[in-house]
Amino acid sequence: MVGFPYLSQEAMMPDRYSSTFANLSSPAIDAFAITPDDATDLPEITRALYIGIGGDLSVVTKEGGSVTLVNLLAGTVLPIRVRAVRATGSTAQSVVGLV
Repeated sequence: MVGFPYLSQEAMMPDRYSSTFANLSSPAIDAFAITPDDATDLPEITRALYIGIGGDLSVVTKEGGSVTLVNLLAGTVLPIRVRAVRATGSTAQSVVGLV
């Protein structure tokens, strides 16, 4: 930023909700692409999942339960907290973790 190199873009952009406490009914504040993997957990537990291309999704919940969610439609946002998305049993694609 010209004239203010010490200020981040976030500092320059107004955010009327910056002092609001985030909870599970709040909108997501970040997102990351998920590649289903049978051996690796996600970098953090999600608040929800977005399904870009429909299909089945095999997940491990925050508490460690395993479940396959079947016939998910493209564009679905699932309010489920998961620690892992497994490749085996998953056919959905372009999955995004919302946090």
